[in-house]
Amino acid sequence: MVKIGIIGCGKIAQLRHIPEFADNQSVTLHGFFDANQDRCRAIAAQYGGVAYESVEAMLADEAIDAVSVITPNFTHASISIAALKQGKHVLCEKPMAVTLADCEEMVQVSEEMGKKLMIAHNQRFNPSHVLAKQLLEQGAIGEVISFRTSFAHSGADNWSVDGANSWFMDKSKSHFGAFADLGVHKTDLMVYLLGQRIARVSACIGTLNKRDGEGKLISVDDNAYCTYVMENGIMGTMNASWTNHGQEDNSTSIYGTTGSMHIYRSAEHPIVIERSGAADEYYGEDAMQTNDNQTKSGVMDAFARCIAEDKEPAVSARSVLAAMRAIFAGEESARQNSAFVEVL
Repeated sequence: MVKIGIIGCGKIAQLRHIPEFADNQSVTLHGFFDANQDRCRAIAAQYGGVAYESVEAMLADEAIDAVSVITPNFTHASISIAALKQGKHVLCEKPMAVTLADCEEMVQVSEEMGKKLMIAHNQRFNPSHVLAKQLLEQGAIGEVISFRTSFAHSGADNWSVDGANSWFMDKSKSHFGAFADLGVHKTDLMVYLLGQRIARVSACIGTLNKRDGEGKLISVDDNAYCTYVMENGIMGTMNASWTNHGQEDNSTSIYGTTGSMHIYRSAEHPIVIERSGAADEYYGEDAMQTNDNQTKSGVMDAFARCIAEDKEPAVSARSVLAAMRAIFAGEESARQNSAFVEVL
């Protein structure tokens, strides 16, 4: 039985981490910490377990095997590294950290301590993404030429427990806006689907309309538009937005030499393959997870399984470095007025 500690009890913890761990028969929710102690105690009472008064108190508890870090972005590295050094396995929410040096240190400490460090990129687990990767590897649309991927909704303020005053809107706590909140998902997804790292990035990132509780423009970006060039020359675009007030867009289109693949573009058909002069082909049965349609992510089960079976995490921190390097290169590109930047 894996004993889990939850660090951060906000909306994502409440909707995904906590209920999914609670549903896993090989896991015990041993304790909780949140800066809002009333929230922490209420959740501990609901699920059972200890309500810790500090992160340090939780990490000092030898009964805990692993922790989920679901806190503001700027704390991801410090908490994860402290937990690893205390001998805990770590599941960390995305984005992994707010500097590349922090990301690399997290990986280094994990490997030195011999502890699992997994990043919660849930899109790798979506059934149609898994199937799409298999179809691409089988040559279902020939050789991939280009792609277009998007993640756009109305913003973190519309689902966060703190609304327009959420830490997501505060650069000192989040560092990133839509670019890394949503864009890192699609960046990691393209690396996963294509089996190629991103080599060059051109990005336009800005704050166009999103406002805080006082009516002021937020201090992080609410829109990002990027061009990615993969190692093998495949080109594509990625856009992320917090100002899409209509239906959430979480779609990906991939264009090949013999056909095109559209993933989660159609509500009726998760994967559609189109070819000139031929009938469309339909694959998959699942629906894309959205803020209004929360389904089991698979992340928490995979994390518990890699600990129990002593295997590499399904989304290892080292594998996520490719996406994070592209994100940081994108920030640099935006500072250089969208010039192409080489990804380290």
